[in-house]
Amino acid sequence: MGEESLDRAEGFGERLLGLLLDKARLMPPQMIAPLIAEEVARIGGRDVSILLQDYAQEVLVPLPGGKLHVGQPEPMADSPAGKAFLRADVVEVPQAEGVRMYLPLLDGSDQVGVMALTLDAVSNDDRRLLRRLAALVADMLVTKNAYTDQFFQARRREPMSVSAEIQWSLLPPLAMSVPQVEVAGILEPAYRVAGDSFDYALNDNILHVAVIDAMGHGLDAATMATVAIGAYRHARRVLVSLSEKYAYMDDAISRQFGPDHFVTAQLMHVNIATGEMELVNAGHPAPLLIRNGRVEQQLDSATTLPVGFGGEEPRIRQHTLQRGDRVLCYTDGIIEERVADGETFGEERLIDCVNRLGAEPKEKVRADLRRLSHTLKMERSGRTSDDATLFMIEWLGGAADHLTTLD
Repeated sequence: MGEESLDRAEGFGERLLGLLLDKARLMPPQMIAPLIAEEVARIGGRDVSILLQDYAQEVLVPLPGGKLHVGQPEPMADSPAGKAFLRADVVEVPQAEGVRMYLPLLDGSDQVGVMALTLDAVSNDDRRLLRRLAALVADMLVTKNAYTDQFFQARRREPMSVSAEIQWSLLPPLAMSVPQVEVAGILEPAYRVAGDSFDYALNDNILHVAVIDAMGHGLDAATMATVAIGAYRHARRVLVSLSEKYAYMDDAISRQFGPDHFVTAQLMHVNIATGEMELVNAGHPAPLLIRNGRVEQQLDSATTLPVGFGGEEPRIRQHTLQRGDRVLCYTDGIIEERVADGETFGEERLIDCVNRLGAEPKEKVRADLRRLSHTLKMERSGRTSDDATLFMIEWLGGAADHLTTLD
């Protein structure tokens, strides 16, 4: 060791986080919430709540547990907890007896929920420590979630169908955000969805995306969607091209279900370093390119048969995104819903809604997609009789190499 050896003394913050991590490793899921409340109390925090998003993305519901403050669900729109969740940022609300803090629970770049607590006063040291504590809590919840039903049950606001249960277990995180790209997806109706699904993965500089709609309803559709997504993931993980992914899915559906069953699909590769995008559209409505808040065009591609019909090798359409561009994928349940006059909702109404919301201040993709979904639902008088999916990509560009350097 040289003369200037590193100071390895354990500070208060390290002790607090280390103690929580050491205890949580062997803690059963039902004891996580009391443990969190106990550790927050060490820094003077009280009235601790853990709020998780419900499946319909309408409210944040309190997780029950000893030593936790369990109040009423907090609406995602127009509440401090909702603002912290959708913006992925801390919100502080002064109160008569202190400051109520709402900290987003971020697992990687996905929002798990919100941790709320009250302090008499808040210093910058408190803010720094609480941000790190919230990150650790999020990781703990995700880890424990893998082997308990407690968190699933807390998020449910109404009974869920078996087909929806299958679909929700199939989904990746509903949102992902890295410096070069953000994505978010939403399924409707949340508690009865059957054949719609989406999947994505970021492998090196390539974002892989699939949005699918299996024919039919109920368990048959959910089973077909499961096979389609499973075949897609298998193809993606053996490093094949976009057209080969289509072939893997096509073969799996036709072999398992026969010639009278099919799945419509959109398959995409987006190079997050350059904005180059490859698209295969197998029977879906064309994605919308949104630029500067308005729909610039539909991203058409060569006609490709739906998955399962044994179509020829698809022709891949190339597109180039500009920084800030958004790509909106949607299934036909969005535009084929009947409105009050009996007409179908249609693409023109969808585009009009996108443009109207685009004139408002821009938020993160997850917040804007949720706002679009709920606006569309109101425009359809609250009806979603068929499965309906929205999936949005925003390409931000730039590099993330600086993140590998410790400050």
